[in-house]
Amino acid sequence: MTEIPQSHRSSPKSLDELLAEMHSGVERDLSAQGRVHSLLQAVLTIGGDLDLATVLRRLTEAAAHLAGARYAGLGVIGEDGSFTEFIPVGVSPDQSERISRFPHGKGVLGAPLHEKATLRLTDLRDHPEFEGFPEGHPGMSSFLGVPIQVRDEVFGNLYLTEKENGEEFDEEDEATVTALATAAGVAIENARLYEETRLRERWLAASTEITTRLLSGADTNDVLAYLAAQAREIGGADTAVVMLPDPHARGHLFAEIADGPIAQEILGTPVEIHDSACGWVYESGEAVAIPDLRQANCPMLTHRGYGPGLLVPLGTPGNTRGVLLLGNLVERSPFDANIRRMLHSFSVQAAVALELAEARRDTERIVVLEERDRIAKDLHDVVIQRLFASAMTLMSTVRLINSAEAEERVQRTIDELDGTIREIRSTIFDLQNPPSRQDTSLRERILRLAENTAHSLGCHPGVSLDGPIDASVPDEVGEQLLAVLGEGLTNVARHARATEVHVSVGVEEKSVTGRPTALALCVTDNGVGLPKEGRRSGLRNMEQRAEALGGEFTARRGEISGTVLTWKVPIPEPEPEPDPGAGLDVY
Repeated sequence: MTEIPQSHRSSPKSLDELLAEMHSGVERDLSAQGRVHSLLQAVLTIGGDLDLATVLRRLTEAAAHLAGARYAGLGVIGEDGSFTEFIPVGVSPDQSERISRFPHGKGVLGAPLHEKATLRLTDLRDHPEFEGFPEGHPGMSSFLGVPIQVRDEVFGNLYLTEKENGEEFDEEDEATVTALATAAGVAIENARLYEETRLRERWLAASTEITTRLLSGADTNDVLAYLAAQAREIGGADTAVVMLPDPHARGHLFAEIADGPIAQEILGTPVEIHDSACGWVYESGEAVAIPDLRQANCPMLTHRGYGPGLLVPLGTPGNTRGVLLLGNLVERSPFDANIRRMLHSFSVQAAVALELAEARRDTERIVVLEERDRIAKDLHDVVIQRLFASAMTLMSTVRLINSAEAEERVQRTIDELDGTIREIRSTIFDLQNPPSRQDTSLRERILRLAENTAHSLGCHPGVSLDGPIDASVPDEVGEQLLAVLGEGLTNVARHARATEVHVSVGVEEKSVTGRPTALALCVTDNGVGLPKEGRRSGLRNMEQRAEALGGEFTARRGEISGTVLTWKVPIPEPEPEPDPGAGLDVY
């Protein structure tokens, strides 16, 4: 039997080492295969959804799992280089509440963004740009930062800290997470395009609804309220305000429409045009994003905890109708460029629809005015002339009547024709002098005042208007008339217990020249009449108003029941227009 040389013998120890090396190699191969499989599974999971928020959350969780990191975070980069959104993973809700603030993308977290390269650190606290942890933040040491690129744009940074086995992040971790971030860029781009498409569809639907409502004759304020609500909802804002100018208060914009939790508190708030961002947008017709509304001279939101803002003109440069203001609370993210772009287009379309609706109403108004003018001419040229001729015929017939009873009936008919002619003349004045859009006529204010007291009176008062009230009564006399009428109807409602109330307002004219000389108001009721005792401060007020205008006031009991209030004041003659040639020598 041949003996094997000692030098060729394999010792048990060398065999164990060989087996250990083979086992270690197999484990490495299996680990690499498992990591590749996990990476592919993570890519499929991330790309399986089109909701951007879901994609970003899944990406952060997958990166933490692949690299074995205890904590992970994804910061979305805004236009100014800071984070507009930060998604944490591994931080419990209790820990989140204790953290005073989340990162803003400064210091060591901004390094991957500036250098557009991966950053791997044994201890992030040794980095020269480390600025410390905010209060309540858990301690961290090992660090891996990977930029996420969408096309050629850096979308955000992916951060991993605290490897679970206490080791450092190695080259394989860096390569795996970088590959994941690269593949996720496609999923993020798809999700962004999908979200942009959905937003565009919602803006388009809202714009179409606004146009439809306006062209269907809906009230403009109701449409603006809908505009504010849609802008707030689709834009993801906390508050939306429509600010419009007031022709009677030049130099200011007013919060006419508001939507949000503080809407009722800010309605009517004025903002100066010459010294505010709102005024600049109104005058320039250009949209602007405000990082902090507290720096924009916006008093309605300054002291209510609002930060990011967006100001969009309603209209185009040179033809701006107002300003749409969107505001977010301080802790919320600013409005991104996509929202700003779509909201600007939305507001321009809404302003065009407002102009079209206004032009349509103007056209309808012209048609109505032309019809009113035609009716007034027909009443004056045909109806009044026929009634006047009938009255003249009856007057000439009276002398031929021998019966006293017949003469009285004819005379009563003549008087009724005269009254009818006066009422038609009053109607003609009303038709030819309709109230303007900015101001309401005195006739309409009288009717509205009487109608508004119907509930307290318990009945609808009858109203009779005679003569050219709108054309001949000065504004100051008209205001006094309305005050007296309101006082008189209030007294009837409080004390008279009447079931019938009648209001008569008329302008008396000179029979020769036709110039208005006096304005008379009479309020009658069928109530209990004037009390013999009691407070008469209301009557004294009406009497003083009459005396101040050189008129008179009487209050008496009715012939059968109730009270008759008569208030009569003179109408001053209009001042003659100055003669341009007065004071000049003529040769």
